[in-house]
Formats: sequence, structure tokens, C-alpha cells
Amino acid sequence: MADIPMHFVTYATVGWVDIFSRERYRMIVLDSLRHCCQHKGLQLHAWVMMTNHMHLIMTTADGVLPANILRDHKRFTSEEIHKDLKLFKGESRKEWMLPLFQQAGTTNSANRGFQLWQQHNHPIFLTSLKVILQKLNYLHLNPVRSGFVDLPEQWRYSSARDYLGEEGLIPELMLLEGR
Repeated sequence: MADIPMHFVTYATVGWVDIFSRERYRMIVLDSLRHCCQHKGLQLHAWVMMTNHMHLIMTTADGVLPANILRDHKRFTSEEIHKDLKLFKGESRKEWMLPLFQQAGTTNSANRGFQLWQQHNHPIFLTSLKVILQKLNYLHLNPVRSGFVDLPEQWRYSSARDYLGEEGLIPELMLLEGR
């Protein structure tokens, strides 16, 4: 695996807002990742979704730039979550979340008045199997370190279950060998 250009990527919401404590927003992000795997050349090897950020271990199909996939994924999820936030009457937090995301969007010329995600993806190029496995463990242990679960596989929103041989939420996942 070390000869494949592999990246560990982290991206977080503006202000570290815990928007992904709601299932409806988590599903928008996961549906987008599945779409990127099926249609955009994303090769996802591991992932975890926390309440306000994501970690991925990824490669891409030949000729596909990781930055392009992430840009499209973040744009799509931002637009869909923005629409949902405005329309969903059951969202008790919209009164403070919408203005926060709109303020971030108006101060950033790359956006159209709404910004869900922080601008950077913090990619780390993974150069060895040792580093890949270190990031894999870091990623899967994130919910444990945060106190949400006792074991990585108890967190539904990650690939930890896939690595135990159970089917997870992203069937397109390409497991890393040598784990």
C-alpha cells in the first residue's frame, strides 16, 4: 500500500459546530461519500465522522486529484445541509447555526453566503505502512478518546466495524491490507 499515493484528511465544521449530532445531517455526508466512491474516483479506505469533523484515509483513481473530490463533496454537503437547515422545522439550533454559517460564508469570497466546512482539509501524505496503520488506529479510536464509546466498533459512524468483518455504512470501502 505504501507505493499508492494515500492521504489522511481531516476537515471540520466552521466554529467546530456539532451539527452531526443529528442523523439527518450525518446521512447527507455519508450519501455524498458513497456517491464520490461510485462516480468521482474516491477510493475510501477508512473514515470516522465525529459530531463536528471527519477523518478519512483515501486514495483516488488515476488522474483524479483528491482536492477536487473533497471540494465537490464539501460543496455538495454544504448546500444540502444549508437547504435542510432552512426548511426543517424540527431543528431547534437553526436560530444560531444559520447566522454563524452565513457570517462565515460572507467573510470568505470562495463561498456564496454560507459556509459549513472550514476551508482547509489538513491532508497528510502517508508514506509508509507504519504511518498508515498509525492513522488508521488514530481515526478509529477518535470516538473512544472523545468518550462516546468504549470500543471503536461501537461507534456506528466509522469504518471500525468493516475492519472487524461486519458491513458498515459505506459498502464501497476498500479495506487496507496488513491492518
